Amino acid sequence: MTQPDPRRWRLLGLLAVAQFMLILDVTVVAIALPNIETDLGLQRETLTWVVSAYTLMFGGLMLLGGRAADLFGSRRIVLAGLAVFTLASLATGLAGGPELLLGGRVAQGVGAAMLSPAALSIVTKTFDGAERNKALGIWSAMGGGGSAIGVLLGGLLTAGPGWQWVFYINLPIGVIVFALLLRMLPADGPRVEQGRLDVPGALLVTAGTGTAIYALINAGDRGWLSAATLGTLAGALVLYGIFAQVQRSVRSPLMDLRILARRTVAAGTFMLLVATALMISMFFLGSFYLQHFKQYGALRTGMLFLPVALAAIAGAHLGGQLVSRVGARPVVLTAFVITAAGVTVPAVWEGAAMIVIGMTVGTIGLGAAFVGASTTTFAHVAPHEAGLASGILSTFHEFGASIGVAVVSSVAAASLAGTVTTGFTRGFTFAAVTAALAAVLALVTVPALKPSTGGVHVH
Repeated sequence: MTQPDPRRWRLLGLLAVAQFMLILDVTVVAIALPNIETDLGLQRETLTWVVSAYTLMFGGLMLLGGRAADLFGSRRIVLAGLAVFTLASLATGLAGGPELLLGGRVAQGVGAAMLSPAALSIVTKTFDGAERNKALGIWSAMGGGGSAIGVLLGGLLTAGPGWQWVFYINLPIGVIVFALLLRMLPADGPRVEQGRLDVPGALLVTAGTGTAIYALINAGDRGWLSAATLGTLAGALVLYGIFAQVQRSVRSPLMDLRILARRTVAAGTFMLLVATALMISMFFLGSFYLQHFKQYGALRTGMLFLPVALAAIAGAHLGGQLVSRVGARPVVLTAFVITAAGVTVPAVWEGAAMIVIGMTVGTIGLGAAFVGASTTTFAHVAPHEAGLASGILSTFHEFGASIGVAVVSSVAAASLAGTVTTGFTRGFTFAAVTAALAAVLALVTVPALKPSTGGVHVH
């Protein structure tokens, strides 16, 4: 048995910081959106795309990033992705109109799609058994914490030097992490896998999801059961169907669809999608409620998110410990029950305090759900499939963010565009019901894994 790399924990720390930056960029704009809206004169639909353009490209090209890591080496793809993301952040900050803003967000998403699965692939190969669970717990804590701290940091930067700095902040971090990773990342081994990148597959899955998000963003205005909404959603399903056909017929498919037939992968990735959708929905609603309706400034709003940020980290830490003791199923089930209870608070009672209390309780649950979902996904994944599984997991994470913000922006449209609270109440009620349904689904779909083995079994 080979000795583990003595630098593995420092390497995990650096990769987790890079991942933290990517996840931060999903939510750091949540507080800045009202200021961006005023400065650049954006509509609600365009504002929603400021979040969704990034998460769509991040998610849509994630499988391509995971596949590229397997084909060309994780080190190369991590460094290339980090460089693209950092330069795109500069371009987004310089935006003076919606075109460069959305273009920069798209480019950030491309960089993130390369970096994230390649980094997670290195983590899953570097650690094994109980150590892998601990490492995934730290990784999930950075993801969950990044989501929540993004809102806090967004408030500090927007109220201070301006909304552009929610993007500029990535430059110094990106450059420092790049320099350190250049020295510390292990060299890529000889290529084991042969084949080519399935670019048509990546474009089809991205187009399918983009079409679905477009339908969901406009459903609030057009009507959920209108011909336009249903027709656009049907178009998305057709694109997904073509994607599945392409995967069966090409020689080097983007993903082996059979991996999704494994119960652990299917259950874990779906639970992660729901958890991410709920988290981003809460932050989006909470930010607009506090800033638009309550007229709080960006700094005050950001500070109110501090307990929410700490709750996400605490939930992920607790989830990581409990998964090793009791297994993933009870952790995911309990996590969604806690989330449903938390989100019910702002759905029933109005006020800034109720919003913060509800989000804090809800986010403790979601932090634990992230760990449980990640552990479940990797339970039956062999080392040579690590890049693909990482790509799939991260894809569902970003699609969850895209879908969550699209749906909640439509459900709460009346409050986002006006001065009534009915939209916020509807949005939080929808989130509470979704969390409760996810708890029931977790009981049925998440398999019972033996915690004594660290929840990791390799074929």
